[in-house]
Amino acid sequence: MSGTSSTHYRVRFGHAEVESDGGRDRRLVQGFFRFLWYPWRTILRHRSLIVSMVRRDVLGRYRGSMAGGLWTLIHPLLLMMVYFFVFGVVLRVRFKAGQGPADYVFYFFCGMLPWLAFSEALGRAAQVVWDHSGFVRRVIFPLEILPANLTLAGLVTEAFGLAILLTAWLAWGGGIPWTAVYFPLILLPQILLTAGLCWFLAALGVFFRDTGPIMGFLLTVWFFLTPICYSETALPQRWLWLLEKNPMYTIVGSYRAVLLENSAPASGPLVILWIVSLATFWLGYAWFYKTKKSFADLI
Repeated sequence: MSGTSSTHYRVRFGHAEVESDGGRDRRLVQGFFRFLWYPWRTILRHRSLIVSMVRRDVLGRYRGSMAGGLWTLIHPLLLMMVYFFVFGVVLRVRFKAGQGPADYVFYFFCGMLPWLAFSEALGRAAQVVWDHSGFVRRVIFPLEILPANLTLAGLVTEAFGLAILLTAWLAWGGGIPWTAVYFPLILLPQILLTAGLCWFLAALGVFFRDTGPIMGFLLTVWFFLTPICYSETALPQRWLWLLEKNPMYTIVGSYRAVLLENSAPASGPLVILWIVSLATFWLGYAWFYKTKKSFADLI
């Protein structure tokens, strides 16, 4: 009698262990799928609020000035004119042999397009939670959209620049190459990479207030390590294997390939860019989501 009871207990105990392992596995799977889905869910659920805040940010940035929203177009143009004068006119840098100043303008402008959106978003990311500190204690406000807003606002600046580039290119006598169909395959990982880094920097900036100034310096270094103002052939060959790991190296080169050179982007670097961008996107969101519970205690 007692032996039967003991056996029955062990069976039940063993069954409980199986159920416990199964429950743990199920929670791990559910957690993994939440990890993959939550960033997309946040953006889709609050897409109207994101668009509204981006519109207000872009229009309000220069409110009260004579040019108003036109500064969204004027500012990057003035910046690119300065770089063109220094590198294209004074230093006479060329991307390929036999190129004139006009050719340099298009190559330089094309390389600046993704950098404008990328650097604008990252340069503001560390301060974005502090700038909207009034929202931190509001439980119903989705703080996760603040870094996403920066990403979209940067794309608005890039869109104006792209329109100028294509208009000038067509006026110069060039045509839109068929390889432009690859452009979304480059733009999407650029957006994912920018959003992921913005989430990471936004959370880090709450804990470490010096993140903003440090990031400003790092963006300057990053800019000059990316072949935007000069050809990649000017990079030291023995370090090229390392400099090619820079995701902006791949993005800038791919922009020029599909928009100016009528060639498809290199498939290998593009695949790596997608992997790095997706990983950065998910991990950046997870870091922000995990740490946002502490924001109210720090702000």
